[in-house]
Amino acid sequence: MIGRVCVAGAGTMGHGIALTYALAGCRVSLYDGFEPARAAAPRRIWESLSFLAEEGFLREAEARGAADRITLFDTLAEAVRDAELVLESVPENLALKRELFAELDALCPPDCVLASNTSSLPLSGITEGLRKERRAMAMVCHWYNPPFLIPIVELSFFGNMDAEVFERVRELHIRAGKQPVKVLKDIPGLVANRILHAMAREVFHLIEIEAASPEDIDRALKFGPGFRAATTGLLETADMGGLDIWCAAEDNLFPELNNADRACDLLRDYAARGKLGVKSGEGFFPYPGGTATAVVAAFRKRLLTQLRASGTY
Repeated sequence: MIGRVCVAGAGTMGHGIALTYALAGCRVSLYDGFEPARAAAPRRIWESLSFLAEEGFLREAEARGAADRITLFDTLAEAVRDAELVLESVPENLALKRELFAELDALCPPDCVLASNTSSLPLSGITEGLRKERRAMAMVCHWYNPPFLIPIVELSFFGNMDAEVFERVRELHIRAGKQPVKVLKDIPGLVANRILHAMAREVFHLIEIEAASPEDIDRALKFGPGFRAATTGLLETADMGGLDIWCAAEDNLFPELNNADRACDLLRDYAARGKLGVKSGEGFFPYPGGTATAVVAAFRKRLLTQLRASGTY
């Protein structure tokens, strides 16, 4: 059973992943070579744990116990010294991740699993140049943000790793309350992000052609396909509706759906003009000064409500 974990990268994803492992009872080493990220990590971890305690999702003693199981490091060698799993959560840059994996190969125990939180870079590219033995201990372990609230974790099983090693990692994430998805192909986006962006392509297109307002398009998704898919999944929904009906509907609809092979012009224009969403104060919706914190807090509360409900799925 894996009990000692290192998370390399203490930013948005890394600190949330670290606290999730700590809540599962692991001793967690959290490393970041960037001093500002390292300095901010304890506050960010405690804010997230306090949120869970205030909402009654865990007891304050559990929150404090989790915080106590996380140790910050500014030296990678010290952080990974006795780790059984090292998960990197550094920026999505192939050269950076490849360099980090090479360092980890030299520093980590032979039986330590090396995992990447990537969803867009190939594992084969990240592990290029590593010894065959180390490549057999490498995998993708992709989380969704915020990692302590969204249950999915995508775990790669691409043929390089023994089933026994994979099952040890899978057991850890089940213990952490996650819903592991075993991904069998080293493809860009893995499974969840490919589904997400296929849907996003059509949603952004609907905005471009002014089929409905942004509010109504989000409402259509939340209270239609999204509402149903959360409890049944798409394939089960198709089975319930009848595959003959789905086949006929797709024959009629597919010629009309957006099939662009790049991001839509509207999204590109918003990004170019600095309309980036909550972090800039405006995206598809406005977030006037001072409201961003409240918007994020409300978003997290809705996710926690969904997380509680998911226990009945």
